[in-house]
Amino acid sequence: MRYLFKPRSMTTRRSTSTTQAIAFVDMAGFTALTETQGDEDAAKIATRFADLTRATLQPGERLVKTIGDAVLVTSPTARSAVSLVERLLVRATGLPSLRAGLHHGPVVERDDDVFGATVNLAARVAAEANAGEVLGTKVIADAANDAGIPVIELGDVLLKNVTGAVALYSLGLVLGASETPIDPVCQMPIDRRSAAGNLKYSGKQYWFCSLTCAAAFASNPAWHASTTSTAE
Repeated sequence: MRYLFKPRSMTTRRSTSTTQAIAFVDMAGFTALTETQGDEDAAKIATRFADLTRATLQPGERLVKTIGDAVLVTSPTARSAVSLVERLLVRATGLPSLRAGLHHGPVVERDDDVFGATVNLAARVAAEANAGEVLGTKVIADAANDAGIPVIELGDVLLKNVTGAVALYSLGLVLGASETPIDPVCQMPIDRRSAAGNLKYSGKQYWFCSLTCAAAFASNPAWHASTTSTAE
């Protein structure tokens, strides 16, 4: 008996080199939110954030993927990417504070994903952002300036797994990001960069030095909120 074997069909993966603006946007304090409100509620909020991002996109923009509490989006130009993040920040009411990192440059698109040094750099820039802050590289800062958005130069910053220091800029898209928040439980001044997390109550954002303080606040937010007037 003669058997005929056909080779398995193989899909050729095509790569396309383009120039795109890359933005990583995530929710600051998501770990504390998970600890205080539980995995189910945290998952619902992450899903809501992804849905909100999709609804914010304009032609030529794309939600490439979600990564836990973060989204990776692309936009054709540096200016359009700044506008995208600005729209997202405006619409994200009721969510934990967002932070974002942006860069513009060459990328490789393959299988509905994006790769390359531009993507990696945008991710590293996002990791440097405080909650409620949008950071960008010089090309992003120039686009923001052209759009009349105030920009603060932060100087050269060493980023993880990036060769050489990178000039970073803070975009003035969110008011109050430079104020120092106070932990409403222990009354300690908080550096957003090292904060354990944050929670929103009655339209205000509260920051915590530890998950213990976050849990204490969540157990009686009305009482703790009344003890401080320095929350954002």
